[in-house]
Amino acid sequence: MKSFEVQFRYQDRTEATQESTVKVDASSLPGAVGKAVREFVKGLDRKQRFDMNKNGLEITAKSVGAATEAPADKSAEAAAS
Repeated sequence: MKSFEVQFRYQDRTEATQESTVKVDASSLPGAVGKAVREFVKGLDRKQRFDMNKNGLEITAKSVGAATEAPADKSAEAAAS
């Protein structure tokens, strides 16, 4: 799994820009964006979702970390020792 940082930006009804950054672990960039969007939208209330839909949502995603080791690999190495 890789770590991704996904940043969201939209304008609310007071013309102020609202920003949020979410860090997620996923195997690919599209998967990371999907997970982060679900997480982000769950945290919005009805009016914020309306503003986001009306004015558009800007999404910026980048890879933060390299692949992380799976816990199963660590236990297999310990058993082999």
